[in-house]
This record gives sequence, C-alpha cells and structure tokens, in this order.
Amino acid sequence: MKNIRALLIFFFINLCTISAVWAGGNHLLPLPQKYVPLHTYFNLDKVSLSTPVLQQEWEDLVLEMDGTIAAKANCSIEVKLLASLPEVPLNQDEAYKLKVTKRHITVEAVTERGVYMAIQTLRQLSEKKNTRTLIQGCEILDWPAFRIRGFMQDVGRSYLSFEELKREIAILSRFKINTFHWHLTENQAWRLESKIFPMLNDSSNMTRMAGKYYTLKEARELADFCKKHQVLLIPEIDMPGHSAAFIRTFRHDMQSPEGMKILKLLMDEICETFDVPYIHIGTDEVKFTNPDFVPEMVAHIRAKGKKVISWNPGWHYKPGEIDMMQLWSYRGKAQEGTPAIDSRFHYLNHFDTFGDIIGLYNSRIYNADKGSDDLAGVIMGIWNDRLVDKEWNMILENNFYPNMLAIAERSWRGGGSEYFDKLGTILPTDEKSEIFLNFKDFERRMLWYKEHQFKGYPFAYVKQTNVKWHITDAFPNDGDLSKVFPPEKELSDSYTYEGNRYEVRPAIGAGIYLRHVWGKTIPTFYKDPQENHTAYAYTYVYSPKAQDVGLWAEFQNYGRSENDLPPLQGKWDYKGSRIWLNDQEILPPVWTATHRVKNSEIALGNENCVARPPIPVHLNKGWNKVLLKLPVGKFKMDEVRLVKWMFTTVFVTPDGEKAVEGLIYSPEKTK
Repeated sequence: MKNIRALLIFFFINLCTISAVWAGGNHLLPLPQKYVPLHTYFNLDKVSLSTPVLQQEWEDLVLEMDGTIAAKANCSIEVKLLASLPEVPLNQDEAYKLKVTKRHITVEAVTERGVYMAIQTLRQLSEKKNTRTLIQGCEILDWPAFRIRGFMQDVGRSYLSFEELKREIAILSRFKINTFHWHLTENQAWRLESKIFPMLNDSSNMTRMAGKYYTLKEARELADFCKKHQVLLIPEIDMPGHSAAFIRTFRHDMQSPEGMKILKLLMDEICETFDVPYIHIGTDEVKFTNPDFVPEMVAHIRAKGKKVISWNPGWHYKPGEIDMMQLWSYRGKAQEGTPAIDSRFHYLNHFDTFGDIIGLYNSRIYNADKGSDDLAGVIMGIWNDRLVDKEWNMILENNFYPNMLAIAERSWRGGGSEYFDKLGTILPTDEKSEIFLNFKDFERRMLWYKEHQFKGYPFAYVKQTNVKWHITDAFPNDGDLSKVFPPEKELSDSYTYEGNRYEVRPAIGAGIYLRHVWGKTIPTFYKDPQENHTAYAYTYVYSPKAQDVGLWAEFQNYGRSENDLPPLQGKWDYKGSRIWLNDQEILPPVWTATHRVKNSEIALGNENCVARPPIPVHLNKGWNKVLLKLPVGKFKMDEVRLVKWMFTTVFVTPDGEKAVEGLIYSPEKTK
C-alpha cells in the first residue's frame, strides 16, 4: 500500500511538472499553479452566461472575443461562488478553478476577485482563427503565492499624466498585478489638490514640473478605476521627511505644532477623498525631532477608518502600532506580527535593460517561497530622483513593462532560485539548467505579449537568451584606461601577460554586468571585481545574408536617480570603453546632453541605448566579429557617482522594435 501511495505521489508531482511545461507552449503569464491541458477548444460564438458577479466584465469579454450572449445557446459560461476552495493553500480570495471544454466554461471562486483573475486567464487562453475565437481547453487550479503584487510611481518628483496611470493599471491588471502605490508628495512638489490649502498646488511652491498635480476629482476617479480592475490603491503622503514642498508653502516643519495641525487637516481631506483601506505615511530618511509626531499621525488616520503603512527603515514601531511595513533598503527587516511588503533591490530607476531583469525574475520575494500573514508581497518602485523630461522615457528607460511582467509571474507563482545572492544578474551558461530554461520560456511569453498586447507602449526589451559571449579575466591597467592588452591584438581561449595566465569564460545575455551599480551586494560576472582593470568580451555573429541592421550598445546605463554628467563627445563613457565590428571601430552617437555642471534638474538625453535610434551598422553574410574593450578605473568618480562596469550589445531591427532574426551569436563560430 505504501508503495502504491508513493507511486501515486510521484505520478502527481510529475503530472504537475509536465503540465507546467506544457503550459509553456502557450502564452500564459503568469503561469498558473496547476494546469492540465484537455487538448480541445471552446469555440466562442453564441454562448449563454450565468454569473452572480462581474456581469458587465463577462459581457465585455464575450464582446471583445467577437461572441454574443444568448439565453439559449449550445455553449455556456457558468460562474459559481463557493464558500471555499479546499485545495487552495493560501490567498483564497484571489484563487479560482477554471475548466474549459468543447462546449462549457466553468469558473469557481470564493470572491469576485477570484472570478476577475479567471477572466484574465481566459483572455490569455484565447486565440483568433480567421474570424473565430478559440479558447484552449484545460483545467486550472490557481492562486497567488503573495497577496500584494504591485508597482509604485513617484509622481511627487516626476508627474505622470492621469491617462498614463490608468493605462498602466489597466494593462498590468491583465497580468494579475493587484496594487498601485501612488507616491504623491515629495520635496519637489505636492501633487494632490487641496481645496482647503490651494497654495500647496501653486507653481511657486513646486521646483519640478511646476503646476502639474491631480485634482481631487481625478483621485476619486482613479480609486474607482482601480476597484474596477481589482487593484488596491495605496496613496502615500510622505511625512515628516521628503516634505520641502510643504515647508515652502506653510513655512512650518511638519513636526512642529503648527505643521501638525495643518497636516491633520490635510489628512482629513485626503481620507475623505480616497475610498481605500490604506494610507501610506512614509517616515523614511528623516531626523525625528518630535517623538509624538508619528504616533499622533497614525492615531489620527486610524480614527478616520484607515489602516496605515510606513517605510522600514523609518519610525521604530512596536507590534500593533502600524498596520503594514514596506521595506525599502537592505537594512529593512520584517517584524513578526506586522505584514511586510518587500521593495528592497526593487528600484527600477537603477536597473539596466537586460541584466537586472534576470536577477529580478529569479529572485525570491523576501527570500521566501510564498507569502504568509507576516509577508504580504512585493512592490516595484520607480524613483526618478533626477528629472526625466519625457513621460515616454520614464517608462521606457526604467524598462517598466518587462520588469513588471517578470515580477507579475514571480509574485503570483512564488519560488525563485535566489535572493540576489548567487548568480544575481547573470544567466547560467548551462542552457539545459532549470534556471536558464525557466527564464528563456518567460522571455518567449513576454515577447509574445510585447508584439500582441503592448504595441504602442514603451517596451524596449528584445530577445537575449541567444546572445553568447566569451569574456576574459580582467587585466590590471594601473589606472591607464587606454592600455592595450593581448585580446586587442589576437583572440584566444587564454592569454599570458607579464607572467600571469588569463582565462576566458562564457556568458549569455545582451547586457552583462561585470560589477553592479550596488557593488558586491549583487553578484555579477566577476565574483570579486577590482578597480583599475580592463576586460574584453567577444563573439562572432552569423548572418544568413548581408544586411543593414541596428545596434544597441552602451557601457554605462544611466540610472534615473543620479545627477551624473553625460559622456564627452566622441567617447562612449568615462571608462574608455570601445567596440569593433569586423575590426572597424564603431564610434558613439552624438550626445544630445552636453552640460558640464551636475544638476538633477537638467535632464539627460540619448545616453541609454533604448532612448535613441539604433546605430546603423552592416553585417556581412557569414560570420561577423564583435570585440568589446571594457576598462574601468575607480568605481566612483567625479562625473559618475555609481560606476556600472557593464556592457549592452545586441543587433536589432533598424527601428529598434525587435532583435534581428536568424542571427547566431557564437564565440566558437558554431551554428
């Protein structure tokens, strides 16, 4: 009997694994927890509909798929609300069971939120065949590993249009992102209208994007919009720090008696405006001068019927003194009895386009497989500390949508291979490894959505799991960034230089970190990167024909938070990086930003490769040699505070929309 039971358990585990792999054959994102294909299709034409919730959403879905609803039809959609789903281990309010057969679709859930999640999955299961919509037959049992799966926009520093926020919420809710954190106030501006203190919104009290703010009517509309998309809206009024706009307006510090009186009146107005359960009060990066400030403000907001969220590190709370904490730096620690949101290492404003998404996708949330009472989930943050003057670029250069799709899958599925502490931003070179195959499959599904659902959105990512390199051990350059080493003269599998041997190792990806912007905290290609060294990376690219293509290349992805200076004309960066294609040097573009004085209010230009047209280059038919010289001096310099020792190189279509098809990247020249 024991052997039979063990055999059944073994069979079930392998069935789930096979199902997950089979699910990779379609485009589900995030992948469901349990998926069994039925190898049939539901032909959506005329259907009967029975649902106790979300009637309009179901009708919209059927109409969107070119179907019609009729009282009598051969095919049916039936929705049932149950008291529980016993097979679901956690987060039952968003869980659902979905069965799609040839003539029937049935959905079972505990709440309308679960039904909403099933609708999003059905959207992804559908495909157009001529004029018909077919929905893949399957059985799904699904639930989120974490109950908070969200993103934050810092509009206090960098205003985003109301329509842009709605667009982000709407499209990401289709991938089961369920939280929008709205950081409304900063030193630069107070972006929420106040009827009682209209001077807060006066242009004279804003130092960036003056005069731009959201009306209370828009705030109420966005709260309703979020509810429609089953998204939790968390408004943040940062206090008592990050409050220079408040002080400019009232000439009082928030922690002063006068400041607290004003702030309480503002919070009354805000709590009345937002029909939401939580208000975020910040409390980060500030010197506390009034020990009563935070307890009083928490009590005041709670008295208005709201729960309160605070940053950690921030005010030191005892159990029960705050309702939720959001961890913002590596020093942030979850506390027993207080739900925590993990935002450590989740700052998109520091991320590059290709390397960091790998670390993000592989990362476990707070190093846990799944959520709990004390671990709520994750929020990705965009902090444009520096002015980014185009809304499009705020989304594009932060690689917002690709990164959000990565965290959508990770926060729903749970698991992950590490907590930014093993391979970090580097893909394994074993292409049969589970980590590599999982990311490759995610990339395939993500790029399908780029083509089919994100047309017209800022979405710069292209395929990189086929881009292969050899990278040398780093040669000591003694601070001479122009110093020439053996790989510049002849490529080899190993080198001898000044009596020492230097090997070559493989790497995969369009963007490779040799040292991360956060130093040794995040593992990169070199385990122990050192200053004053020069590396070389090379590959050969097979092109099936002679063709003119585009090149994305960069050697210092400029984060959106530093007031770094743009490169000098004719130079790629301040490190002396160089690139050759078929032994012809490729010079950098003409930089559009030319200022020589650091200033966070002067926007950068086309330094990041995705923020400019690709460089036109020619590929010969057959093998093309690509060689990169990658020197580095100090890891901090006057011109660039946080030096990224890295490179991005990939051939794209001339418009930059896709990777060039049919290319083979192989340092060994093997097809």
